[in-house]
Amino acid sequence: MSQVHEKVSVRGAIVLLLVLINVIVVKAAFTVNANWYWAMLATLPLLLLAMYDIRQKKHALLRNYPVIGHLRYLFESIGPELRQYFFETDLDGKPFSRRQRSVVYQRAKNEKQTVAFGMQANPAAPGYEWISHSVYPVELNLEDLRVWIGNDQCLQPYNASVYNISAMSYGSLSKTAVSALNQGAALGGFAHNTGEGGISDYHLKGGDLIWQIGTGYFGCRAENGRFDPIAFKQKALISNVKMIELKLSQGAKPGHGGILPAAKNTEEIAAIRHVAPGTTVHSPASHAEFDGPVGLMQFIQFLRHLSNGKPVGFKLCIGDKQEFIDICQAMLVTGIIPDFISVDGAEGGTGAAPLEFTDHLGMPLHEALAFVKQTLDEHELSASIKIIAAGKIITGFDILKALALGASACYSARGMMFALGCIQALQCDSGKCPVGVATQNPALYKGLDPADKKVRVASFHANTLIATKEMMEACGFKSIQDVHASKFFRRIDEENTRNFEQIYFKSNNKVLHQNFQYLN
Repeated sequence: MSQVHEKVSVRGAIVLLLVLINVIVVKAAFTVNANWYWAMLATLPLLLLAMYDIRQKKHALLRNYPVIGHLRYLFESIGPELRQYFFETDLDGKPFSRRQRSVVYQRAKNEKQTVAFGMQANPAAPGYEWISHSVYPVELNLEDLRVWIGNDQCLQPYNASVYNISAMSYGSLSKTAVSALNQGAALGGFAHNTGEGGISDYHLKGGDLIWQIGTGYFGCRAENGRFDPIAFKQKALISNVKMIELKLSQGAKPGHGGILPAAKNTEEIAAIRHVAPGTTVHSPASHAEFDGPVGLMQFIQFLRHLSNGKPVGFKLCIGDKQEFIDICQAMLVTGIIPDFISVDGAEGGTGAAPLEFTDHLGMPLHEALAFVKQTLDEHELSASIKIIAAGKIITGFDILKALALGASACYSARGMMFALGCIQALQCDSGKCPVGVATQNPALYKGLDPADKKVRVASFHANTLIATKEMMEACGFKSIQDVHASKFFRRIDEENTRNFEQIYFKSNNKVLHQNFQYLN
């Protein structure tokens, strides 16, 4: 009872204090100077706020501590900004540290990219990673950092950069952000993945496109929500579309569908996605056109036929290993070989997702890459299928790690967002992105100038490839095929280090062949 009495006393004391302050102000206005009435513009609203706080029943904190309880919500709301600007060290900050963000900003602006006075990371700490360099460096050209995607079943192979823009839809990103990304891709000669939201006019600014098809079949969707081959063919034959990517799952929320709320489903968005405007549209967790590995292969071949032989592949976050093994066996059974597989690590983060899906579902990128590479090797498919890696890849070292674990090329989403000016405000799913990247609010996205940001996107890409090339030269890698896992090391504990081949490609990690389920 004493605790209850104490809280009530605090509440009463706050109200009494505000009443006394208002009385004093009124008395001063009567006896001293009428200008004191102006003070009531502050004191009277505070008293009214206190009365409201006491009467409301939603927040116990505000009922017990009227007025001053609002400070808690204020400090909570600005906590991320306080940590980022005043308390973070260069190696702090999640999901990207200040140092990681800074290198993107510097490369995007063509500013100084060197650091002074040695490393800040602790090389004796578990998890520290490095590459073994060579006493015989080599020389490379930036043209060496490209890869042909397309096997002998493909009629129009694509010569891709090893570093490209990952899937982010118009609707998730603003029109100015999408325009800047595509124009930057055109300037830098790399590819821009559309995301599953369809191809908008903002994607058609000259850059090469990888058209992603999700479970909602946006942009090639019939009225009943199923796949529309005529609409698909019409868009797949656009000259800017260089490859087709069928999305099975994504790292941010594998196995989870999505919803386009009616409020966001504008006339423009609806026209792009082939849905009715002003309605809530669901993206199911799985595809309606197939329900097994054989059906997946047949659908891929159908897309390849409709696109006149452009490279077609699929994207997934690895979950159940046996399911991917079944997919590889379906390739052998059907004779249909995809041109590429995009492996999205559980680190993926541009898709808004439930906390449990973000933190605890899906295989991290490096483990997934090694597993996919080994599985393709076991089935003798590696020569025909290129692997594209996605998941927190923003530096040359990140790219080389992915290549060492089996990737032929990489995607970056958040790195490209940083190049656009993203400040990691963590407001992507609120529609209130302060820099106009992830919002549909004209008052915010008009602050992002595509003419300026396209140059920054291209510069970030170019400078990152230069850093990648220089690291390859220092290590004696004459081509991206020479980047080998045995040259990369990680400290396991204070006394032991292991190379990536030992960590990820151990002999006891061989792929197990189990009974294959013939599903259509």
